[in-house]
Amino acid sequence: MRMSEGVEWALHTCLNLAWVGPERAVTAARLAAFYDLPPAYLGKQLQALAHAGVVSSSPGPRGGFRLAREPGTITLMDIVTAIEGPEKAFRCSEIRHRGPQSQISQAGDHPCHVSRYMREAELAWRRQLAARTLTDLQHTVTRSSPGIPERTREWFLAQ
Repeated sequence: MRMSEGVEWALHTCLNLAWVGPERAVTAARLAAFYDLPPAYLGKQLQALAHAGVVSSSPGPRGGFRLAREPGTITLMDIVTAIEGPEKAFRCSEIRHRGPQSQISQAGDHPCHVSRYMREAELAWRRQLAARTLTDLQHTVTRSSPGIPERTREWFLAQ
């Protein structure tokens, strides 16, 4: 399965918003500048995150984006679903009912095993993403790169 680059951008952006904290909104342009991303495209990801209730936006000169909830309540699956949508990654079109295969098998007698295995795999990765929060990600990054959170926060607050 391949996720769009918007998922990566959204995950990093939400992580940065978690480090900035709820007291300060960050503009889309500033969030985009941190990774040298196209502001208009990141803006679309931020709109999707806002629509899903992951971030909130405020207008005006001190406006921008902040997390809509505590980082410990935002799962990685929340962010992925906001960007990619809730649709299944694998869609079985029942090709086993077409061509010569349909005449030599008894495909109609049982569910598609390929579909079942793919669905099981998808459920496993969805559960894994749903079990991880932004707080979990913050802790992992802090352990591996202790200075990153503070330097990131300082960069955003220096605007």
